[in-house]
Amino acid sequence: MSFLIQNWLLILTALVSGGLLLWPSLRGGAGGGVTPSEAVMLMNREKAVVIDVCEPAEYEAGHIAGARSIPLAGLAEAKNLPSNKSLPLVVVCASGMRSGRAAAALRKLGHENVQSLKGGMRAWREAGLPLQTGA
Repeated sequence: MSFLIQNWLLILTALVSGGLLLWPSLRGGAGGGVTPSEAVMLMNREKAVVIDVCEPAEYEAGHIAGARSIPLAGLAEAKNLPSNKSLPLVVVCASGMRSGRAAAALRKLGHENVQSLKGGMRAWREAGLPLQTGA
């Protein structure tokens, strides 16, 4: 017991650092999501719909074939989201940061199976997967 009292600051520091390490995986944020190869499997096997939340200029510069362009700012009022809320969705952006927020927003809208693409379009390009340009 005296050890705990004498080293309370050390113990507190260890608990806080452990909590900070676990936080991304607990909330499903930047650390969560699917890899490009997992996204391709979802698209091919489960007919996942790809939602690109990049701005229009980013989307035109290069996007996944068949992706629906819905910028993050307009996600809540978007008309071209799938009406079947159990259909798998893969959300993508340039780096993977916006897609994490978009995935959380889509879950709040009632979509059951939403995944963010880890690393975004950068990871897609690095994996050598095909891109489509233009609108």
